[in-house]
Amino acid sequence: MATPASSTSIVAFIFCSAYNGHTINASQPVKFSDVGCDIPELKRDNFKMWKERVLLHLGWMDIDYAIRKDEPPTVTDTSIEAEIALYEHWERSNRPSVMFVKTKISAGIRGSVDQHIKVRDLLKAIDEQFVTSYKTLASTLIMKFCSTRLDTVRGVREHIMKMRDTTAQLKKLEVEILDSFLVHYILNTLPP
Repeated sequence: MATPASSTSIVAFIFCSAYNGHTINASQPVKFSDVGCDIPELKRDNFKMWKERVLLHLGWMDIDYAIRKDEPPTVTDTSIEAEIALYEHWERSNRPSVMFVKTKISAGIRGSVDQHIKVRDLLKAIDEQFVTSYKTLASTLIMKFCSTRLDTVRGVREHIMKMRDTTAQLKKLEVEILDSFLVHYILNTLPP
């Protein structure tokens, strides 16, 4: 008899299946191999989605222990059996997690983080690279938003669409521009 899927498994399955457009039948047990949630290779424009999916997969594969818990003290001659077991459990989580994460990173990014042998350090180094990258991208988009004028595009409709597109990109970077402000700003960028 099959064991029922845990609530975490069902939630993850619903998230990934809904994302990929599959139909969902919650009455069937869920297996990891059934999940249609692909992890794209990490590039400069997909960090947030990449990280969510990597953490989901590591959790689903039950090798995220090294991310959730601090590294236990290394084993010595005086270590008791429980300490040895805890360290081995952490190591069995850390090594495959590092290997998994590194297989999902583009070569250009991998070169700057390849020296990390602990999954927490690896993820932290990747986070730091993208925090700076996102700040730079946000600044660039704000400058683009402020400098866009009607004469730089073909018509009023395209001008409005371009401004809304830039606003949507900023929103993804957690730079919120209210719709009421956007309407007034667009009207002020139109010629008299």
